[in-house]
Amino acid sequence: MTLDISQKIIGMLNDIAEPLSEDENQYSSLLDKIGESRFVLIGEATHGTHEFYQARANITQQLIMQKGFMAIAIEGDWPDTYRIHRYLQGKGDPGKSENALGEFKRFPKWMWRNTTVVSFLEWLRTYNDNLPSSSQKIGFYGLDLYSLHSSMEAVIHYLSVRDPEAAESARKRYACFDHLACDPQTYGYLTSQGLKKPCLDEAIEQILELQRHAFEYVKKDVESEDEFFYAEQNARLVEDAETYYRGMYEGKISTWNIRDMHMLKTLSTLSEHLENKFNKPAKIIVWAHNSHVGDARATEMKERGEVNLGQLTREHLGSTETYLIGFSTYQGLVTAADDWGSPAKHKIIKPGMEGSYEALFHQLKHKNFILDLNHNKIIEHYLHLSRLQRAIGVIYRPETERYSHYFFTKLPYQFDCVIHFDKTTAVKPLDSHSEWNFLSPSSV
Repeated sequence: MTLDISQKIIGMLNDIAEPLSEDENQYSSLLDKIGESRFVLIGEATHGTHEFYQARANITQQLIMQKGFMAIAIEGDWPDTYRIHRYLQGKGDPGKSENALGEFKRFPKWMWRNTTVVSFLEWLRTYNDNLPSSSQKIGFYGLDLYSLHSSMEAVIHYLSVRDPEAAESARKRYACFDHLACDPQTYGYLTSQGLKKPCLDEAIEQILELQRHAFEYVKKDVESEDEFFYAEQNARLVEDAETYYRGMYEGKISTWNIRDMHMLKTLSTLSEHLENKFNKPAKIIVWAHNSHVGDARATEMKERGEVNLGQLTREHLGSTETYLIGFSTYQGLVTAADDWGSPAKHKIIKPGMEGSYEALFHQLKHKNFILDLNHNKIIEHYLHLSRLQRAIGVIYRPETERYSHYFFTKLPYQFDCVIHFDKTTAVKPLDSHSEWNFLSPSSV
């Protein structure tokens, strides 16, 4: 890119970017842009940046108070988040949000078990407690499908209270998975090698059996309907998780696609449930990584035949009903691990690479800003070519950053808006360990 064009782009962005203020109204213009959208998907460029979590919390609070949003759905497992949901509905004493996060026991625990999430959940519990009717309380749900074992156990537990005979039938069906002894990935490997019978038929049979008895299990009250919905969704999750773990080794369909299509199905089913519960159109906020939230058709993912939740929500729930928010940072600190399953560490984020959106945004006069991309012809004209964008998940490998964390994307088509924080700090995990080494922001 020539210097002249680069300066034109920087000048254009300086004119359009809205600086973030320090007061409680810093996202008021964003709420105007969101308008009447019913599905607001809020991303993050890392799984360990405080500013991203805090911004999502602030935007979510405003959407709940000013626009009537009913639920938050996160990139987390359905059974793990149900304990949070029950806490927010008034189960247990207030001030115990950390306990409500107790089901997040597997790597990466810090992704939800951090102090920023605790503060938000306390706000949400207080908000719900002050509502005039229990039927109006804001819900909290999980979209992911890694909970094969705990979802099977949840279905059996639900039935054991209401129908012990049906619980025993469910136990026999799920025994196909050897679910008390067989790791999900081991199950996938054994079935792909023909060493174990696939259990998809048993998973589907259990869903149908549960649905056949729905009328018997659901009384004329909201709580029993919620509990049945929770159990039914766990049964659906077992089916999709079975396909996911088997797909890891069969290679017939991308496991990424299985996962994000499950997220869409869960979001759609949740929308129907909330519409029945509230007797009006559902309005749901999603918290997930940029890689799930941004439209895959604008990125390298399309070339690999991959789809994601942002694309699928636009396609199946309506582009005018959907609003996608992305985040970026140029440098700072992040909570991440070296490898899958290894301890969380406080890491320094390297400055954005030359030729990336992060490096471009760093040159603007405002360090923290909102960039409106929605139907902006000027931005489309200047940014229609692909440019590098950074994505840090739960693992951060700065030594191989270009290949591990950057991909090409066309930003105007990926999100409806982007929020940039030039220098960021890390989330603080609730669980400390010997390898956690606190770094001062001044070290960046």
